[in-house]
Amino acid sequence: MTAGRRDGGTAPAVLVIQTAFLGDVVLTTPLLTLLAERHGPVDVVTTPGAAPLLEGHPAVRDVIRYDKKGRDAGLRGLRRLVATLRARRYLRVYLPHRSWRSAALALLARVPQRTGFADSAAAITYTTRVPRAQAGHEVERLLALAGARQGEPPPVSLALTAEDEAAADRWLAGRGVPPGFIVVAPGSIWGTKRWPYYPALAAALEGPIVVVGGAEDAALAREVVAAAPGRVWSVAGELSLRGSAAVIRRARALVTNDSAPLHLATAVGTPAVAIFGPTVPEQGFGPRAAHSLALGHPGLRCRPCSAHGPAVCPLGHHRCMRELPAATVVDAVATVVEAEDRSAIRTRH
Repeated sequence: MTAGRRDGGTAPAVLVIQTAFLGDVVLTTPLLTLLAERHGPVDVVTTPGAAPLLEGHPAVRDVIRYDKKGRDAGLRGLRRLVATLRARRYLRVYLPHRSWRSAALALLARVPQRTGFADSAAAITYTTRVPRAQAGHEVERLLALAGARQGEPPPVSLALTAEDEAAADRWLAGRGVPPGFIVVAPGSIWGTKRWPYYPALAAALEGPIVVVGGAEDAALAREVVAAAPGRVWSVAGELSLRGSAAVIRRARALVTNDSAPLHLATAVGTPAVAIFGPTVPEQGFGPRAAHSLALGHPGLRCRPCSAHGPAVCPLGHHRCMRELPAATVVDAVATVVEAEDRSAIRTRH
C-alpha cells in the first residue's frame, strides 16, 4: 500500500537519508526494497559518488544528491537541501547513517516521523529510536529500522542497465580478456585495510585477472598488472561504478579488502574472498554471496582496532595484513571457485 503525502500528492511519503560510504549505501538496498513494498518507491538523499548505485533501482523514485564535502558543504548547502526536502512534505524519514548532519536535515525539513538508531549521537531528535544490534550483519541491522521480522531479507541489489552490461562486455572484449577471470580489488580509502600482497597473488594465481577500482587506485592496479604481464588487465578508473559491478558479475570470484567492491559482489552474486585486517566480519560487514570466504589473522588480540580501519596501524606493526601470506589467499580462491563450480554442475543437472 502506498502511503499518501501530507499535501495529497502522489510523490513518495518516505525519505531515506544515507550519506555514508559506498559500501554502506549498497547494503541499504534491502531496507529500500522493504520500504518500497510497504509505501511505494522512496526518495533517497545520498552522496554524488553513491548516487549512480541507486539510480534506476526499482525501490527508488528519486535520488537527491548531497555533495556534503563539495558544493553543498557548510550551512548554505544544508539550508538549500532542507528547502528542497521541506517542499516535498515527507511523512516519514529513515536515518541509517548515525550522524548529526542527517538528523539535522530530517528535523529542519519538518518530517514528522523520524526513525533512527538509539545509539546515535543525534537520537534525541528522532521520534522513533530503534536499538542497534551489536551482533549480526549490517543488512539485518538496517532492516530493523523498518521493524523487519525474522525471515529471508530482501537481497542486496543493484539496478544494472543494459548499457552497464554492454560497457563491461565492450571493455573485456576490447582487451581480449578471456572468460573465467578472477577480479581483484586492491584499494581502500582506509590505509590499514589495504592488503599489501596483491602483486604476489596475481603472480601465484593461474589464469586471467582483472583489477577493479577507481582512478585513485590506478597506481596500485599498475603494480598488480606488472606482476603478471599478459594475463592481468586493469579497469581501474576506466568504467563507472556500475560498469565495474558488471565486470565483477562476470568473474568467477572476487578478491578484495573490506571495502565497497565486496558489497558490489554481494549485490551481483559473485563469490568473494574478503581480506579483513584492522576490522573483522563480526562487525557486520562480511560477504553474503554464496561460497564466499572471509580471511583474517587468527592470533592478534589487537583486532579489531577500529570500526573502519585507521590510516596507519595504531601499534606500528600492521601485522594483521603483513602476516597474511599470498599462499593463504590463493588456497581460499581455489576453495571458492571449486565450490562455485560444483554448485553450477548441480544446477545444470
